[in-house]
Amino acid sequence: MNYLDVYKKWCTDSYFDAETKAELKAIENDDKEIQERFYRQLEFGTGGLRGIIGAGTNRMNIYTVRQATQGLANYIISQNGQDKGVAIAYDSRIMSPEFADEAALCLNANGIKAYVFESLRPTPELSFAVRQLGCISGIVVTASHNPSEYNGYKVYWEDGAQVTPPHDTSIMAEVAKVTDFAMVKTMSKEEATAAGLYNVIGADIDDLYMEELKKQSIHPEIIKQVAKDIKIVYTPLHGTGNIPVRRVLKELGFENVYVVKEQELPDGMFPTVGYPNPESPKAFELALKLAKEVDADIVLATDPDADRLGVYCKDTKSGEYVSFTGNMSGMLIAEYILRERTATGTMPENPALVETIVTTDMAKAIAEAYGVKLIEVLTGFKYIGEQIRWFEEQNTYNYVFGLEESYGCLTGTYARDKDACVAVMMLCEVASWCKANNQTLWDAMIDMYKKYGYYKEGLETMTLKGMDGAAQIDAMMTKMRNNPPVELAGLKVLAVRDYKADTRKDLATGEVTATGLPSSNVLYYELDNNSWCCVRPSGTEPKIKFYFGVVGESLEDGKDKLDALNKAMLAYAEE
Repeated sequence: MNYLDVYKKWCTDSYFDAETKAELKAIENDDKEIQERFYRQLEFGTGGLRGIIGAGTNRMNIYTVRQATQGLANYIISQNGQDKGVAIAYDSRIMSPEFADEAALCLNANGIKAYVFESLRPTPELSFAVRQLGCISGIVVTASHNPSEYNGYKVYWEDGAQVTPPHDTSIMAEVAKVTDFAMVKTMSKEEATAAGLYNVIGADIDDLYMEELKKQSIHPEIIKQVAKDIKIVYTPLHGTGNIPVRRVLKELGFENVYVVKEQELPDGMFPTVGYPNPESPKAFELALKLAKEVDADIVLATDPDADRLGVYCKDTKSGEYVSFTGNMSGMLIAEYILRERTATGTMPENPALVETIVTTDMAKAIAEAYGVKLIEVLTGFKYIGEQIRWFEEQNTYNYVFGLEESYGCLTGTYARDKDACVAVMMLCEVASWCKANNQTLWDAMIDMYKKYGYYKEGLETMTLKGMDGAAQIDAMMTKMRNNPPVELAGLKVLAVRDYKADTRKDLATGEVTATGLPSSNVLYYELDNNSWCCVRPSGTEPKIKFYFGVVGESLEDGKDKLDALNKAMLAYAEE
């Protein structure tokens, strides 16, 4: 059937509810909108679903959620995992509770138990719950930091990490087999509850999760020493972080935590910020206003599902608040953990720090300084979680910290996904250590630059929506793959890594070796002077992303070099 045939089926088939049909009836004269909604099935990628909420095969709705869940259920049954059950959490987005229930009831109709949180919870707590409850899988209904019209559905496996090979592609294959809604099972919530299939979870898991967070503290005595003096401004950006973040800070002893009232309560419309992303300066406008009123030391924001953390810190010399990238805040935490674990004799044997290929190279310098193994993985925190599992299975390394440039990190192994709650906790402890030593976080960052080098990183994103956009992204990647540059911004290209082909080509010698990482549509250019750039299509959004990294002689020099590389790479990509 073509898209119009599918549209007409949705408008007339008794399977679809009246509200769905009314929404579709309203666009009957808009062929472009009909095509956008029905030209394909919303793609179930390696992490799950993400899309605009609405009626249609290419939208997030109860029908596409059920369809995806039926595929997941089929895979779970094929792995004999139905008796272990599935944990389900959801965030503050529009339709998140409804989508969570639809997923649970589809699993229930397939004989699989579901453990559904009683109300919204952070994504990392779901990761923790999967392992704590001994589940085969987990689902989080969230679109992370996307605008309010989006929602999504992320799938986890029994190790607590988002699905990785072979489970990811196998689940995708099972979802693809569900070609007709008649193949999808569901049941009523009353029946599922009576049968013991639908189970509600809450405070017990919260308490255990909170205890694991607090175990990551290295110097609780320093927190108590400065608890009355340090001032923290926090905003959950209308998401899930409000309760767990405030709870862990309170239980550690912090006394001056100021929450942005306008953004405190959950609201899927995100009325005070159009783009609830802690990477965006606009997300901090209200928090910075409050920070100036109370003279805060640090300003923190977590995204709607509380797995990413954004940071500002007061520079006492200028009186201004300085923004920290995810690389910068991650390095502050990494340096603190490695330094203090070494100093206190609590560093485990064979310690390892794990980062993604697009994360700052300062991590390499820090790891080397403390004799810690540095392991690089593909973009996506699931690959960091995978390393933790491998360390345990193979008895090789002990994980001490993991991070990615996109404002996500994890201390400890209680979860297998990035956790903004523990990041807040650790960064506030770092700030406490700085306060006790007459420093700010910014002073500590400058000290790191002086010690390791002025590492500077950047990210540029092109958004190309719809069918045309997807074709443009494909064409751009093909062109760059077939015609690599020889120099960028005066920096010689030393080698090209094509992770899709699993090759690294040395451009001076022509030697080709394997990357050693799984296949992924990513190109990486190694440049002179420890510089680099990388390009990849987003796996969850209609975007192509360009990453850059340089090392400068000073902050200003680093910025200039980064700007030049940024400009040159984008010009090359758009030729």
